[in-house]
Amino acid sequence: MKPRHGHISESCRPISEILSLIGDKWTSLIIGRLRGEPLRFNELKRRVDGISQKVLTASLRALVRDGFVERIEYPTVPPSVEYRLTPFGHELAEPLSVLQQFALDNASRMEAARAAYDARTGGEKPGQQKTQLIQPATMP
Repeated sequence: MKPRHGHISESCRPISEILSLIGDKWTSLIIGRLRGEPLRFNELKRRVDGISQKVLTASLRALVRDGFVERIEYPTVPPSVEYRLTPFGHELAEPLSVLQQFALDNASRMEAARAAYDARTGGEKPGQQKTQLIQPATMP
């Protein structure tokens, strides 16, 4: 199997895919909300503050496709659908919750480090070159 991107080796692809998945703005929140209990779509939408219906639908489809979430349809009128983590999803939820807690516990440390860096570099972001203004030559 060939890597999807020329710069990602086959051995790095699984790691890259998981990091891409959990690095998504909404995925970790969805997994966290489903960790406690199965939820219907609208309840999940209410618990993931700020997510649009379109994005939630796309995120859930991707999580179902990857095997982390199960979509359960109940034959009721109107039809009822519930989402829950699969055992595979629960395996992902464990390290993800540790990472989320790390982020919450250390947000102020990261902000302080950024402020110190910005003070030292004049606000220059990593990888950004300082630009110098070139004054036009004055005409005699």
